[in-house]
Amino acid sequence: MALLSMCIEEGREIACAHVNYHHRPQAEEEAEYIRSFCKEHGIVCHVEEEPFVWEGNFEAAAREKRYAFFARLVQEYGYTGVLTGHQKDDLIETFLMQEEKGLIPDWYGLKEERMIHGVMVCRPLLGYTKQELEDYCRTRGIRTFYDETNGDPSLTRNRIRMETVEGMSPFEKDMVLREIRQKNAVLQERRCRVKAGIRNGNVSLADYRNWKEEDRLTALYEVLSDTVNYSRKGLLEIDRILCRKPDFRIPVGANELVQKDGLFFMAEPARPYAFTAASLEQLAALACPYFRIEKGVPGVNAVTVTEADFPLTIRSVQSGDKIRMRFGTKPVHRFFIDRHIPLFERPSWPVVANAKGTVILVPGLGCDCGHYSKSPTFSVIQLSSYE
Repeated sequence: MALLSMCIEEGREIACAHVNYHHRPQAEEEAEYIRSFCKEHGIVCHVEEEPFVWEGNFEAAAREKRYAFFARLVQEYGYTGVLTGHQKDDLIETFLMQEEKGLIPDWYGLKEERMIHGVMVCRPLLGYTKQELEDYCRTRGIRTFYDETNGDPSLTRNRIRMETVEGMSPFEKDMVLREIRQKNAVLQERRCRVKAGIRNGNVSLADYRNWKEEDRLTALYEVLSDTVNYSRKGLLEIDRILCRKPDFRIPVGANELVQKDGLFFMAEPARPYAFTAASLEQLAALACPYFRIEKGVPGVNAVTVTEADFPLTIRSVQSGDKIRMRFGTKPVHRFFIDRHIPLFERPSWPVVANAKGTVILVPGLGCDCGHYSKSPTFSVIQLSSYE
């Protein structure tokens, strides 16, 4: 309400947006007051009234709904951006939450400007305390509402506010703000330095292992931040693998952090696939980014088949796959280990199975003992997952 009033006093051309979550007893009264206030001052008022259904953390889900609503209004009505009423106490609370949770954030505290859902969001009141804004409203006869959920100490932000921030003196708040500024200055300097060593998500493992721990964690944050939000503890676990393992494939959200040719980089993992061919003609026409069919040439990529083997299936390797060789039955995963096949290659590695579902060829290992000849029918060439 203070922000809205200040905009009116400055003669800004604005509209108002409010989300009614129907989550508190006062929610309807609050929405109605905002409507009447905007009508009195000739301001367009957008109120989101759709029932709010969420899973998991209410605050996170509510925040997502709120900013998605704002972004939709900006795009639909051609507004230039969004102003929010975050104030100095919010900034301090956010910083203390980041510290308590051990997060490596994009920014300590709250940035005055940032893009959310492709829309510029500005926070012009970060220089005011909550008390100063309440006093502003009271002297102008502007009604304010208290969110009862702010008194729930089971929520981390509320606990920090009630136990720490509300008891701080102006001097103590200024000291915290100074610490935030210093941390952000160090963070930005480190981020600029580390970014110089990242090329399209690729980082040299040799360089990475020579960096100091804080630089390594910053590099990980830069590579992973668009995919998953990791705590410092989570990044340290990944860092330990990167520093000690010669080969790795680390799930991160829907993608993977993989090692290839002395680099680690983010990659979309290979998805399970299966192609079935009822004839040699259909087999020759198969197209897949993970393998190609070639004329049969004797070697570890070739197999000889008969009509009884059709339909043939070429698919990604599965857990438990085995093939019967002249020297005994060999698990495919053992072949990967023995041949030092990189971890990132393994999920997409093709195998050929006949009509009975028996694996008769593993490219690079060879065909089973019943499908070998000096004049093979075709060869299957395995292609890199991340060429």
